[in-house]
Amino acid sequence: MPKRYHVTVIIAHWLIAILVMVALFMGSNVLTEMDNTDPEKINSLRGHMIAGIVIGVLSLYRIVMRFTASRPAHAETGNALLDKLGVIAHSVLNLLVVLMVASGIGLALQSGLPAVVFGGEGSLPASFDEFAPRAAHGLLSKALMGLIVLHIAGAFFHQFVLKDKLLSRMGIGKTN
Repeated sequence: MPKRYHVTVIIAHWLIAILVMVALFMGSNVLTEMDNTDPEKINSLRGHMIAGIVIGVLSLYRIVMRFTASRPAHAETGNALLDKLGVIAHSVLNLLVVLMVASGIGLALQSGLPAVVFGGEGSLPASFDEFAPRAAHGLLSKALMGLIVLHIAGAFFHQFVLKDKLLSRMGIGKTN
């Protein structure tokens, strides 16, 4: 059993992490504050949508690799409940990312965003709140933010309390 994940899985993980944080920040703090009549909103939406597409592709790649490539054993804490919760949290984290991408695609398609943002045709709707995927996208973003905080806390717990060099599995530091 390998001590690290495949190098492409590590790269995908860190790219997804960065892009998800940027997309969550943009969606929660920038896009929600901009009026839909502001011409700059289209540029911001373009970046947000491109990030979402890249996140989706990389996430699907990671999911495929999860079932096809060898990987390290699940990290253990010495507590069966925490170990099980860690496995569940990783699965839910992947699921939330995929659902965020899917709800974003649904919102984009229902509101005609591809034509406006990438084709320069038409204008943004007065509000995105009238589209059902918007509510899901917002709720999923809050759940994803919370789970990301728990994921980071768990990684730090392993690294600094258990001192099991967990981060080396994702390319940070030596494995032994």
